[in-house]
Order: sequence, then structure tokens, then C-alpha cells
Amino acid sequence: MKSMRLLALLCPALLAAAGPIDIGSRRQLFVDRYLIENAKGVELRLATPVDAGPALVLDKPWEGAFSGYFTVIQDGAQYRLYYRGEPHAGKDGNPGEVTCYAESRDGVHWTKPELRLHEVSGTKNNNVVLANNPPFSHNFSPMLDARPGVAASERYKALAGVHQSGLYAFASPDGIHWRKLAGEPVLTSKAFAFDSQNVTFWSETERRYVCYFRTWKRIGATNYRWVSRTTSTDYLHWDAPVEMNYGDAPPEHLYTNQTGPYFRARDFYVGISARFLPGRQVITAEQAAAISVDPGYFKDCSDAVLITSRGGDRYDRTFMEAFLRPGLGIENWVSRSNYPALNLVQTGPSEMSFFVVRNYGQPSIYLRRYKLRLDGFASAHAPYAGGELVTKPLRFAGGQLELNYSTSAPGGIRVEIQDASGTPIPGFTLAESKEIVGDEIARVVAWNSGADLKRLSGQPVRLRFVMRDADIYGLRFQD
Repeated sequence: MKSMRLLALLCPALLAAAGPIDIGSRRQLFVDRYLIENAKGVELRLATPVDAGPALVLDKPWEGAFSGYFTVIQDGAQYRLYYRGEPHAGKDGNPGEVTCYAESRDGVHWTKPELRLHEVSGTKNNNVVLANNPPFSHNFSPMLDARPGVAASERYKALAGVHQSGLYAFASPDGIHWRKLAGEPVLTSKAFAFDSQNVTFWSETERRYVCYFRTWKRIGATNYRWVSRTTSTDYLHWDAPVEMNYGDAPPEHLYTNQTGPYFRARDFYVGISARFLPGRQVITAEQAAAISVDPGYFKDCSDAVLITSRGGDRYDRTFMEAFLRPGLGIENWVSRSNYPALNLVQTGPSEMSFFVVRNYGQPSIYLRRYKLRLDGFASAHAPYAGGELVTKPLRFAGGQLELNYSTSAPGGIRVEIQDASGTPIPGFTLAESKEIVGDEIARVVAWNSGADLKRLSGQPVRLRFVMRDADIYGLRFQD
């Protein structure tokens, strides 16, 4: 039994092949084919984020055109935002880089507090939390430590550094006052770049700290920007890194991975990653001059893609299409623009937000917010003509099935519960299912006999969804 639990944590795909997928009461999202046995007329559809407008202008003397590597954290009612301030292009880890901080009470409206911690540009009236400490402000990317029993003085942690220095560990009680956890780097290697965000978090399912960082991988004649990961039990001693596997997806340059646990399903890791296309020049030198972009930063372009993982060394690239396109305006088609911030945060009862840096290398640089419905990275989508989806055998815990869904006015969803062999279970057949119509984040599924599923809890079952002009974003079983 212990070995099966370990297999479930480290390689859920293998466990699924060995028997029913044990989902317990954990929320499941339709962002990959993990749960899907077969589908007819139903496809996985990538969401389109909603533009919510500018979130933060980077106009202070210590911020500027090369501000980057943003991290957003929600800590209870407090939202915190960290980023590199850098007015001029320069060597990674140069003394001019600082770590800036902004805060919000709703994740929408942001302020830059005058912290008076460091003198920068002749004043202490600034929002700088780390300065005069190269090379750590180049890519300082904090996390809120979710490990049970973590010391109050170490609620926030970060790894920072560049190739030459290696990565050092930092800690803070409040996310503002930082100290090194050790006098030596905790992760070093001549083979690793370490030059973009080295993102970390406590994994509740793997029961370890996890770090994802950028490396290089040679495939044919191309040296690709790749992602590797390592784990630790104490944040100071890290295992030998392993390269991430993208399955059969074609190789692409992923400059930042921005991988982290989704806040409504923490065993599921999601990243809105920067996809970089070196040498793919879209705008002319004359257009570049017109928008005052740095001359070294308009001969490439980038967008954002969705990558997901359920732990271990595997990413799912279910969607190769852009999650966020550069969009209208030549200012968005410059090098290293459109890089997403690390993490999503909830910004309304049914809404979550992520942030993207725009106009990189230009005086007009700023951070922009985009919205999604909760769980709404992608969906199982049926057209007007209808379709159906059947899951692999599942084992759940709970007494009710809850859906996050949307339909058109004539659309609808019916749910049938089958045994593991695919035979409809009396009381939960399609004919007895009450049609679901509407648009809700949490709707309990019911049949003629009611919604109580306690007698099926713990048994292997399949779910059959018969849908018309409808989307299902996620599901969970609950008490």
C-alpha cells in the first residue's frame, strides 16, 4: 500500500494504467487528457484570457525599461508583487539592479510603498526591498512557504543568483525584510544558466520543496532554452537536477517556466510560460526607433504558452497554440516582451488574474493584467451539434459531484455514472440525470433520486458527460 501511495505522488500516469485513478475529493481540471478515456464530438479547448488593462506603470528612476521577472503572491488579504528594477540594459547581476515591491488589497489596484530600506537614486523614499547586493536582484523570485510547521521567521523564501554565483537561499518573516539562509550557494553548476527566475514552492503532494529553473538542451543543431527541476527537504540541500520531459511536443525555447501549484488544486502545477523565438524579427529598425525601444531588443519576439504538470519530470504541452498572443501594437512585438509573472491570484468571487510585462526595453514599459474564470485555463468543449466524453475509471471520496461549467441557452450537460466496465449504474443513468443549464463555478449534479453519491464513494466508476454547446472546466467530489 505504501508503494502505491508513493507511485500516486511521483507518477500518477503509471498508477492510472495500473488501476482506477484515485482522485479523492481533489479538484480536477480539463487541461490535459489525464482523466479522459475517450471523447466523441468533445475537444479540449484553450481559454482566451480577458484583457483587464494596465496594472502597474514602471516609471520610477530605479525601475525603467528593463524591469522584469515579476512574482505575485497572495498572502491572506494581502497581495505582494516583486520585480527587478533596471533602467538600462546591462550584464546580468550588475550593481544597478534592485528588487522592487508593490502591494494591493484586491490584486487589481497596486501601490508602491515608500519603505526607506535602501538608498537608491539618491533617496530612501522608494519601494526597494533588496539593493546594493549583486547579483541577487537580477532574478529574485520569492515564494510563500506552505510547508506545515515552517518557522515564522522563514514564511517567505527565495533562491537568487546567476550562473557565476550559483543560487543562494533567502528568507523573510514578512516578505519585505530579507536575509540569507546560508553564506554559500545552495545550488551550483557550470551547466546551468540560472539567469531567469528560479521558481520554488512547497509541494503538498511530493512533500518536498521543488525548484524549476532554466537550462540548455542540445537537439540537432539547436541549443534550446529548456527547463530542469530539483527538489529539497530543507531548502538548503538540493538533489541532482533532472531535465523536464515534454513528451512528444516539438522543442521550443521556454525562457521562463513560471511553474507553481494552482491555488484551487495544489497537486496540479501550472505555468504560463514565456515562449521565446530568437531571431524572429517582426518590426523594422525604423519602427523600433519610433517606439524608442533599445536597439538590441527588437530582433526577437515572444508570447505566452500554457504548460502543466502533475509532479515529477513531466510537462504536458497539451496546447501548442499561444495562451496569450502579443496582440495589437508594434510595441508588443519586441524582444522579451509579453513575459508572464509567476503565479495566478484570485481577484473576484469567480475570477483569477495573471500579469504580463509589456513594452519591454522601452520607456513605456508597464505591467498588464489578464483575467480568467476560476479553473478556466481550458475546458472540455462540446459544439452545438453535441458530443460526449467518458472518463477513465476513477475512485472518489465524497457525497456530491460538483461541476464548474458554462452552457449556451439551448445547450446543456447530463452526467451518467458507470461502473468500471462502462455499465450504467441504476439511479445514475443518463435517462435519470437532471440536465444542467447555465454558467456557474460550482453546481452540484443531481439525478431523479437526488445528488447523494455516498454509496458509490471509494468504488471504481466512470463519468459519462453528454454535452451540447457547453464547456466543463473542472470537477470535484465533495461532502
